[in-house]
Formats: sequence, structure tokens, C-alpha cells
Amino acid sequence: MRLNKYIASCGVCSRREADKIIEAGRVTVDGELATQGVQVLDNSVVMIDGKAITLNVDKTVIAYYKEIGVTCTEKDEHAEKTITEALDYPKRLTYAGRLDKDSEGLIIMTDDGDLIQAMMKGSNMHEKEYVVTVDKKITPRFIKDMSGGVYLEELDRTTRKCVVTMNNDYSFNIVLTQGLNRQIRRMCEALGYNVISLKRIRVMNIELGNLQPGRYREIQGTELQKLYSMTFGTK
Repeated sequence: MRLNKYIASCGVCSRREADKIIEAGRVTVDGELATQGVQVLDNSVVMIDGKAITLNVDKTVIAYYKEIGVTCTEKDEHAEKTITEALDYPKRLTYAGRLDKDSEGLIIMTDDGDLIQAMMKGSNMHEKEYVVTVDKKITPRFIKDMSGGVYLEELDRTTRKCVVTMNNDYSFNIVLTQGLNRQIRRMCEALGYNVISLKRIRVMNIELGNLQPGRYREIQGTELQKLYSMTFGTK
């Protein structure tokens, strides 16, 4: 296993942060100063600042209800509250897919870096479902245009076709298989609507259900097995 992946799998930090730690000369492997790209063997002793780290074999996956006002970042001095600060959990977990500060709902948090990467890879077409409220009455044309793909001028991208179903005059559900920056808000704005509220209620087979804002539940058993199966094919 590459050293940066090993450090991330130990729950110390992200791979990107691991690269910085390695470059700073803070990491040794079997007593030797480590360099980028070093491979870690099963019996290797990896130390950061002289302290040994061990591979996290038992992975944790939780469903977390992110509240409005919480920023999906681990460190940001300008954020009122980061997701790391908001989530009261005894070990370091990272989010698999963001929600913007003004949105709420389901986020999968885990210390399994491979799961995070696979879930966030757009080409895997993993479904994410949202409930959206807008500022004016929804028309059949709006539903058709949202479903068929919307050109986003700022990103110079046309969104993928998606499933959109109307709940009432001002609310709809939308199922996306991609995650462009502020995608739903941009799509609505392009069609002349403004989003009043946005809540993610499902990620693949994991549902928000009756989870309360700011709370979490551990994903286990057959639900977890199905998540891995849908993400990787088998696990």
C-alpha cells in the first residue's frame, strides 16, 4: 500500500494532508525517513513525529444529518461551524460527498478512504435524492426541463438527465447521479427559480429516514453490505 494511503487508512488525515506530512519529513518507515511513493508492507513500522500509527482494520460508516449552517470542511478558520466540529464522534471520519452550507440532510461519514473515493466518482452513477422547495409555482415545463438536463453557463456544462417528481406546487424530489458544485441551485436558477430549502434524503441505498438534525446512526449489517456491494460490486 502506498504510504499516503496507509496514513489515511489509519485515520490520521486525508491523503492530501498525508503528502504534506511526508514532504515535511515527519514520517519514517522502518526507521528510515520516508519519501513520496514508498510502499508499506504488512510488517512495516510507520511513525509520525516519532509515534507509531496502526492500520484501521475495522472501518466505520455512519449516516449523519448535517444541519443548515454547517460547512463541509475539516479545517476552515472562516467557517462558523465545520462538520468536524458539529459531529460528536470518538474517531476521525471524513464525508463522502458535500452539502453546501445552506443545505441540510444526509451525509455518509467514514474512515474508509476507498469507499469515499468510489462513492464520489461521478462515472459510477451513484444516486442521491433530494427534496427541494422553490420560490414560485412549479410548471410541467419546469419538471421536463429539469429532467432533461440543464445547461449551466457558469460551469459550461449540461447536467445529466435525472428523475424529477412533483410533490406540490412549490416542492419536488430530484434524483441525481452527478455532483456538480451547487448543482440543484444552479439548475433552478437557470430556469428562473430560486431554491428556498434543499434537503438530501438518500444516498444510494442509505436513507435519512427519521434521523434528527445533528444526529447520526451507524450503518451496519445488510444495509452496510449492500452499500459496499453497490459501490464496488462486491465486498
